[in-house]
Amino acid sequence: MTTTVTSGGLGASGIDATYKKVALRLMPYIFVCYLFNYLDRVNVGFAKLQMLDDLGLSETAYGLGAGIFFLGYVAFGVPSNLMLHRFGARRWIALIMVLWGLLSTSLLFVRSAESFYVLRFLTGAAEAGFFPGIVLYLTKWFPSARRGGVMALFMSAIPLSGVLGGPFSGWILGHFTDGQAGMHAWQWLFLLQGLPTVVLGIGILAVLSNGIDDARFLSSDEKAALKQALVEDDKNRPTTVSDSFAAVLRNKGVWALGVIYFSIQSGVYMINFWLPSIIKASGQTDPALVGWLSAIPYLAASVFMLYVGRSADRHRERRLHLAIPMLMGVGGLMVAANFSASPTIALIGLTIATMGALTGLPMFWPISGGYLSPTAMAGGLALINSIGQIAGFVSPYMVGWIKDTTQSTDTALYILAAIILVGVVLVLRIPGKLVNR
Repeated sequence: MTTTVTSGGLGASGIDATYKKVALRLMPYIFVCYLFNYLDRVNVGFAKLQMLDDLGLSETAYGLGAGIFFLGYVAFGVPSNLMLHRFGARRWIALIMVLWGLLSTSLLFVRSAESFYVLRFLTGAAEAGFFPGIVLYLTKWFPSARRGGVMALFMSAIPLSGVLGGPFSGWILGHFTDGQAGMHAWQWLFLLQGLPTVVLGIGILAVLSNGIDDARFLSSDEKAALKQALVEDDKNRPTTVSDSFAAVLRNKGVWALGVIYFSIQSGVYMINFWLPSIIKASGQTDPALVGWLSAIPYLAASVFMLYVGRSADRHRERRLHLAIPMLMGVGGLMVAANFSASPTIALIGLTIATMGALTGLPMFWPISGGYLSPTAMAGGLALINSIGQIAGFVSPYMVGWIKDTTQSTDTALYILAAIILVGVVLVLRIPGKLVNR
């Protein structure tokens, strides 16, 4: 069921056509930007396959370096989103994309654990405002009833980054083994995956409009209809929403959302940073083959994510469309841990876990509207996102420490499954009237 606003002389078919027009204008470019955003964030998982030996780093040092990115991310998440609200999405997102692209590329100059930590922290700080900024940006265009599908489309860039990034990263590691231009293959990986982000950031200035009023591709009637849809959506918000950032900080529901997002991200980042290593540990030593095998879980997740997003919008149901994928994450991680000696079954488990955990990401964000008003959205989204992103530090570091201590990741998978299960319980405690819109 979809919104049937008729403002500006547009009927139901007219408003649907307008939303398709907006989606076709905005989403492809935003999608590609997020694809490289995620690729730049997690490509250390592939660089690790060769970088650790070249630099003499331990598994724990890698886990700390992978995770320290998120300390910078959390520290600068709220300030960055508030700056976006002040200066406008187009200019601010362009600036941070250029900055994090340059910093991500600079990882090719890493020579020690300390330089690895510093660059990862700075990259996280630079990137902090991008994701919550895009989520906020989309709320300026699409009402609640349409956000499930839009968020699923946007966030399907995550699994697609695995589908494309895995084979691409494997190819780079295999192709540049001869030390072309005096660089190791892992250095070429950071170079070839970081510089496109800089170009995309500059392109933001030409592609994105700051909002509906600035959209030259829309007619006056189309602009009026879109704005009226957002007005009606705001009127239908629950009366329990927080209207200011101070109220957000006092809202227990918002903090519960942060914990739920933390539980989802705990599983997601374990998969992102450790999937190539787990596949390699099963006996696959060819970097190209590891890349292709790592694409399987992400390909399945990309299809499942789009299906669940459309189903959530069609049925106007949010809780079960989030809880069920999260339970898949729990079950998949337990299968992977319990059958780690069987590469095929372990990969099946990781595929189920990837489908569930990654689908939980876009299904999570539409429920935040039940707790945040438009005026509190910028700070509130950034706060929830920052709490969740703490998992990006905790999860990889914990897995690395357990791997060094026990020579296995099995215990870590069981712990992460338990963390996601806590999130499922909290999801099921959310009142349906707050989120099923």
